[in-house]
Amino acid sequence: MRTVGTLKSAGVRAGDEVVVPAYGSADVARAVVELGAVPVFADVDGDSYCLDPAAVADVVTSQTAAVVAVNRFGRPADAGWIREVGQRHGLLVLVEDEPGADPEGAELRRAHAAYLDGRLNGVRTPTPAVGHTYAQYVVRVPGNGRPDRDAFARTLRAKGVPCSVPVLAPVYRMPGLRRDVFLPQTERAVDETLALPVHAGMTRRELHKMVGACNALGGLLQPAF
Repeated sequence: MRTVGTLKSAGVRAGDEVVVPAYGSADVARAVVELGAVPVFADVDGDSYCLDPAAVADVVTSQTAAVVAVNRFGRPADAGWIREVGQRHGLLVLVEDEPGADPEGAELRRAHAAYLDGRLNGVRTPTPAVGHTYAQYVVRVPGNGRPDRDAFARTLRAKGVPCSVPVLAPVYRMPGLRRDVFLPQTERAVDETLALPVHAGMTRRELHKMVGACNALGGLLQPAF
């Protein structure tokens, strides 16, 4: 990740504020701290899980020097709008790929995602976007928060369907980065999101099995949408 070097070469100094996502990996925020600057957390858009340009504008102050957006789960951040906010306030804007993002096999993952989009019910499927590589296929499990999503995940695993919680906590609750903030879209995404497998090597049979397992559970949760 080029964050530290780019911020430093652009003149971001110790004490400057840098707007970063509150949802996802803590790598960007830790890179800002390593530079001696101050990470300021902004909320994400509920469809893309990337920085919400309006939320960025809300946290910009006279001390803000830069914004670092991250393409999340293979979906590009809304770089145009974020750069517009940056230009309006005279800020450096960086757009980073998520750590570990794999560009290989994107076409197969898109095909798997399209199959799941048309067949899954009871979970909220990812919102389609141009350029989405589906590095992770992240659905939302509706309900009253984390217990519903976690119970859903445990049952899927018991049926032989691997799945994972993509983000365990907001970055502002992680050690060394704690802040007294509450960002509603970030909190909700942490509680509801679940990553289902769409790797290039999956077979149609495996996808069909996953659809059947999810739909058998998800139909019970649909009224929570």
